[in-house]
Order: sequence, then structure tokens, then C-alpha cells
Amino acid sequence: MTRGQAPGAADAATGDRARPIVVDDDELATVRFGTDGLVVTVVQEVASREVLMVAYMDAEALRRTLESGRTWFWSRSRAAYWCKGETSGDRQWVRSVSYDCDGDALLVVVDQEGRGACHTGARSCFFRSFGEAR
Repeated sequence: MTRGQAPGAADAATGDRARPIVVDDDELATVRFGTDGLVVTVVQEVASREVLMVAYMDAEALRRTLESGRTWFWSRSRAAYWCKGETSGDRQWVRSVSYDCDGDALLVVVDQEGRGACHTGARSCFFRSFGEAR
């Protein structure tokens, strides 16, 4: 990526969109993982600001995300790590990672590649609404 290049634009020479984020141990210590070792993680698209999904990270998934520039999560149902898009091709390229005022929730802003973030094939996991607006 070159200075002045639009966020999310791939480096023309390498095609590499991953941007690792350097943090220190004091910053990481701010994150408050639950008794299960997990922290809720909201994923938002950088351009549209649309919330794409909610998943969980443990300390290792957060470390992998920060170091690789790709989103990594802990699957509670499979009890395994997963890098978003490795099987579907619908990858997420990390642009920033923030934590809330209490340190018990993360916000990961990404460039979403492919169809979308939802395992159903929808762009966002939040495609259903209760009732109708009144």
C-alpha cells in the first residue's frame, strides 16, 4: 500500500491487502475476556459502515488477527479457530481494531471481499428484522 492510496485498495505489485496492526502488551491487557476466555467482536465494513457479523475472539484469535491483518475467530460450536473466508473465499481484510470503554467488546473494521460475511451467503448476518416499522 502506498501513501495516499484509498483504504482497502490492494497493492498492485503484490495483491496483498493484509495490514498487520502493531500493539503492545499494555494495550492487549486492556481487553477483558469473559470467564469463557472470549470477547464479543463486532465486524463492520469500512466503506458502508454496515455491521456485517458478530463473533467471538479469545486472546489467540485476537493476536492472529492483529498479526495477520485477516480476521480470526474462535468457533464455539466447533471449538476451533477459523480465519474468515478460508473456505468460502469471502475474506475480511482488517483496517482497524478498537475496544470499547470497558474493554469487554471489540470492533473490527474490514474490507469485505466476496459475497459477504454471513454463512448463508448474505452480505450481512443482520438481514432479518422483527415486525414492521410503525
